[in-house]
Formats: sequence, C-alpha cells, structure tokens
Amino acid sequence: MADPLDTLEAIAVHLADAFESGDPDAIKKALSDVAVSPAAAELAAAAGFPRQQLNDALLNGELPLDMTLAIMKVIDLYLPGTHHH
Repeated sequence: MADPLDTLEAIAVHLADAFESGDPDAIKKALSDVAVSPAAAELAAAAGFPRQQLNDALLNGELPLDMTLAIMKVIDLYLPGTHHH
C-alpha cells in the first residue's frame, strides 16, 4: 500500500479498487487495512457507527448489510471524480 489511509478519500479509493478487483482476499485485506488506518475513526463517524463496532466488523470481514451500505455511501461521496447530485 503506497499511500497512508489517512483521509476518507484515500480509504474510498482503496476500498473501491478492492471491490472492483472482485477478489475476496483483496477485499478482506483492504477492509483490514482500513480498520487499522489513521482515518478509521473518520470512516466510523461518516458511516454512523461506533469505531470499535466498525473495526471489529472490518477485521472479521463480516459487515452487516446496514454497515456495508453506509460504507458504500461514504465511498461514493469521497471517491475522487465521482460527483453525484
């Protein structure tokens, strides 16, 4: 991982790349990268979940649907070059 995941933009790009790869191992690694990243607390706040709950789910690779959808919404908002109105 070249860039530190210290912004929501960096997290969005990292997760979007992993999801696009369609590789379950890459996705699981990306989720655990995010769990221990400097911006994990920001992601938790943006997604509306307690950080510990988010971290546990990311590290287990077991995200409940509501959390997954909230994270996808954050990715959508912070992914550079995607502006939805």
